[in-house]
Amino acid sequence: MNQQSPFNDRETKHRRFRVGELLRHALGDVFLRGELRDPGLEGTPITISEVRLTPDLKVATVYVSVFGEFDSKTLLEGLRRATPYLKVRVSKAVRLRHVPKFFFKVDPSVAESDHIADILHRPKVRKDLTSQPAYEDEASN
Repeated sequence: MNQQSPFNDRETKHRRFRVGELLRHALGDVFLRGELRDPGLEGTPITISEVRLTPDLKVATVYVSVFGEFDSKTLLEGLRRATPYLKVRVSKAVRLRHVPKFFFKVDPSVAESDHIADILHRPKVRKDLTSQPAYEDEASN
């Protein structure tokens, strides 16, 4: 007694991606214009890297990043306080039956890329990257 969904899984994922991109752009516009007046967010350049939605499109996880030094706890608290305002702004910019509930998370990929860049700039690694491998010398003979 397996009921089939009116939408297949591929269509659902594609719709979630499209709606997530619309939400990412709408939220990005709010952050770009500096419309948030929260003391924890004022003057903070916030970038939205991704918005992931649940299959029913009712909950959105928004991955944010800030370049430079910042306190992630203060950032997330400020975003949580600004969520009602953000929902109103997004509802005016994007036509959806229901604007999803937003949950904000700090995007770990920025910290990971900074860590990799730090490793690559270490003197020992830099030396390894600039020296020629032995097999290139042998291949030219």
